[in-house]
Amino acid sequence: MVYHKGKKKNNRQVEGDEVIRVPLPKEGQLFGVIEQALGAGWMDVRCSDGKVRRCRIPGKLKRRMWMRVGDVVIVQPWPVQSDQRGDIVYRYTKTQVDWLLRKGKISQEFLTGGELLF
Repeated sequence: MVYHKGKKKNNRQVEGDEVIRVPLPKEGQLFGVIEQALGAGWMDVRCSDGKVRRCRIPGKLKRRMWMRVGDVVIVQPWPVQSDQRGDIVYRYTKTQVDWLLRKGKISQEFLTGGELLF
């Protein structure tokens, strides 16, 4: 029996001359910060448009990684109840959040909920 290694998925995008290795929200998606864990794969997420949505974690993400309060995520609002519900489609690591802050994609105020830490 012959096993073949799968080709690694390339997450790189090109913006101008710079190569971006961090996935950014596509059209219709938003940045969000997890505010509260509700259980059974549901979270309250404060989105970049100022709304708090009740978001679920799809099974493939739920089995692959843990989500905690304060994590930065990408939210896909539902077509129906788009102001109240959504799906979490990606969770950023600490180094990816630092890169987003350095490049100005998100602000420190967004991460802290409106008040600055310093």
